[in-house]
Amino acid sequence: MSYSIFLSPDILVVRFGSIGDILLTTPLLRAIRTKWPGARVTFLTKRQYVPLVSDNPNVTEVFGIAPQDTIRGVAAQIRTVKYTHILDLQGGGRTTPLRLLARGPWSGYSHRRLARELLIRFKHNAYSEHVPVAERYFEAAADLDVAPDGGPPELFLNPAAEEKAGSWLSRAGVGTKRPLVAIGPGAAHATKRWPVPHWIKLVRQIVHTGADIVALGGPEDSAMGAEIAARGGTQVASAAGELSLQETGAVLKRSAALISGDTGVMHMATGVGTPVVALFGPTVRQFGFFPYNAHASVVERNLPCRPCSSHGSEACPLEHHLCMREIQPDMVFSTLTRTLA
Repeated sequence: MSYSIFLSPDILVVRFGSIGDILLTTPLLRAIRTKWPGARVTFLTKRQYVPLVSDNPNVTEVFGIAPQDTIRGVAAQIRTVKYTHILDLQGGGRTTPLRLLARGPWSGYSHRRLARELLIRFKHNAYSEHVPVAERYFEAAADLDVAPDGGPPELFLNPAAEEKAGSWLSRAGVGTKRPLVAIGPGAAHATKRWPVPHWIKLVRQIVHTGADIVALGGPEDSAMGAEIAARGGTQVASAAGELSLQETGAVLKRSAALISGDTGVMHMATGVGTPVVALFGPTVRQFGFFPYNAHASVVERNLPCRPCSSHGSEACPLEHHLCMREIQPDMVFSTLTRTLA
């Protein structure tokens, strides 16, 4: 289906999670708004991720799915609107029931699953070209005649979140009189996490330059953040588990840089324009999740066992975890220095 400039499409964008995947949809949202300024763009996601797009001017409205919501109920809600386009940016079994229960103009994108499995299992690179996930999403919007504009992801913040973030930093005594560097030590999967002793050595190096450190993350990262803060010195504080998504974004916006693994906070930093130093271990560039079109550097080790999984795992299959352990604090500190320069 094609549309003339005189008609405005009514678009539903479906992406349930998680943080990075949702933020990587924002270049597409921006392109749609630029091409179709009068379009209605509805975003469907999990309720906890609504703040990632709730203040995005390229989105008309956001629907958040609560844990108690059923597939039938969500499908019924979709059927109440005659959408001209339903962009399935989730794919797989998680949207198959919705497609069956809410018939309509669904379209998706290629996940490159075969190439991904060949790379993981046999270390054979079958990717014909490198296409970041943010650009793969555009395949679902082929009928809308949009293209990437070369810009990064976007995380729009509301004034209340920025105010609360400033208040938290003031109470913690960091980032008010000295430069602030953020770290994201956590990750959903253990093999994506850099060892805590490495973090402690790194933050001490950074503190010696006269900067403050703030550790960011969710409730599951609070223990790690607290340990790094306790052993890093008085110029190190942990906000892990204490701030909302919007407030975390506001702290990132105030930071000179972020150092993190392959995790959602990395994409949040690119979304607010903060330089990033990203540590990649079990995952690789071909999967499409490197920092997208941002001021960023990636630190990684070229090991024959990489990649070992597409999203990380609870334990290294070879029981050595060299992909992260061999990334030394001095390497990261040097990369941070070059990134800030």
